[in-house]
Amino acid sequence: MTKPICDTRPAHPSLQDTPWWKGASIYQVYPRSFADSNGDGIGDLAGITARLEHIASLGVDALWLSPFFPSPMKDFGYDVADYCNVDPIFGTLADFDALIARAHDLGLKVLIDQVFSHSSDQHPWFVDSRSSKASAHADWYVWADAKSDGSPPTNWQSVFGGPAWTWDARRGQYYMHNFLKEQPQLNVHNPDVQQALLDVLGFWLDRGVDGFRMDAVNFAMHDPELRDNPPAPLTDKPRTRPFDFQLKLYNQSHPDIPGFVERMRALIDSHGDKFTVAEVGGDDAEREMKLFTAGGTRFDSAYGFDFLYAEKLTPQMVADALLSWPDTPGTGWPSWAFENHDAPRALSRWVDAEHRDAFAGMKMLLLVALRGNIFLYQGEELGLPQVDIPFERLQDPEAITNWPLTLSRDGARTPMPWRHSANDLGFGSGDPWLPFGEDHAALSVDVQARDPHSLLNLVRAALRLRKTHPALATGSVAILHCDAQLLAFERVGHGQRIIAMFNMQADVARWPEGVPGTGEVLMAVNDAAPGALPGHGALLFVPD
Repeated sequence: MTKPICDTRPAHPSLQDTPWWKGASIYQVYPRSFADSNGDGIGDLAGITARLEHIASLGVDALWLSPFFPSPMKDFGYDVADYCNVDPIFGTLADFDALIARAHDLGLKVLIDQVFSHSSDQHPWFVDSRSSKASAHADWYVWADAKSDGSPPTNWQSVFGGPAWTWDARRGQYYMHNFLKEQPQLNVHNPDVQQALLDVLGFWLDRGVDGFRMDAVNFAMHDPELRDNPPAPLTDKPRTRPFDFQLKLYNQSHPDIPGFVERMRALIDSHGDKFTVAEVGGDDAEREMKLFTAGGTRFDSAYGFDFLYAEKLTPQMVADALLSWPDTPGTGWPSWAFENHDAPRALSRWVDAEHRDAFAGMKMLLLVALRGNIFLYQGEELGLPQVDIPFERLQDPEAITNWPLTLSRDGARTPMPWRHSANDLGFGSGDPWLPFGEDHAALSVDVQARDPHSLLNLVRAALRLRKTHPALATGSVAILHCDAQLLAFERVGHGQRIIAMFNMQADVARWPEGVPGTGEVLMAVNDAAPGALPGHGALLFVPD
């Protein structure tokens, strides 16, 4: 990868009038795999705190912590057994407080996950709920009688495979679960449940968190009439799960969800300048993302899946994503991610190994040029590829259930490589919960920090550029050119006009007609320049 050309002028004063989160860059930390402070093979909060300077050195505005709450770990923390504590494998509340304090000292905001559509079956609420139909929490989860033949109440299917209902002999009823059977569905229609979840938000806000990433928001409420889902029409996509055979009309996306979102937003706003981002996936994601972010009384932003499961990065896909969020009154603010803990690494999905280095630079320059908030997943700044985890080492319940047809999420959750020469790559334990990637040592933080041409240093330069040019952070976007190989768009705002050009293929491209071909280069990778676009060339420039 060629050393990026980068302009490093000071921050623009007009950014002072913009909320800190608008246009922010956010770094996702998957705690199990970031850094291990006690040698037990699992990353923890103290390990994250010790490595916060690396995150701050990237130039991001915030970090987002995936779940660290007490949990049986059937879905690695997304099955919460106590919403207001820290699982012992990750540390203590004191460790969390120390992380918050150190992050704030470094100028980093801290976001945490909240999983409000379901809990663990070990949560005291569910333990009490299943004990009796007359218990204090009897109606805190979704229970229903069997049909007359003993079969489940509806035909709903779970995301991870099989029916979304499990029989419980203690209650003599079925309980609902959109995911694992160990993740019973909370009855968020119940006002007492809503208040309990609001109290959870208040607990963490009082501890100093700066916002929340809300998990699986569109799964928060079901159809109380328990109507069957209709079959989904056939498509050219293979169906690997019963879940794929239905239109999910009744097990999720209930019209009462926005009302609860507004209650959450009101509470969060009462604690100052915070940020909320909703995770919204599924067949109707774009509509629901806009629904959950409409106006100023719901979530600040929505985190979609446009890129996370895409098999190929194309100019048209990027253009469509950008144009789907117009800069019009009442339209929410988007958030973009190319990678996360649930999706295979982008460099293994989008490019062959021969062109990986060049593509990685183009990909990162594209990310920082997008209108909206941008998320980087740990290791993305190093260009880590997906790790092929053998079946006997798999931890991911979805991958185990659907093996070998579903790509394992474990391959993107492997430990961070910090030091090339260390047996444990600086992670903190030589026998971590998932194996190290065989090619990850050569991509370690210490190696790349010393190399001015590395992806790590390119990412630092690109994020600095985004901070110093508010047109990139919050300006409008217009597509100038889009074909099978090239994408050009302009970002305009705060008295700035920047043209972004990307060659998404390995072949040299001809500069497109109608796009200015001269100007002041702000940043360029892979020897790109105004008027010249080598393979995977990309540049940002101010046109003459």
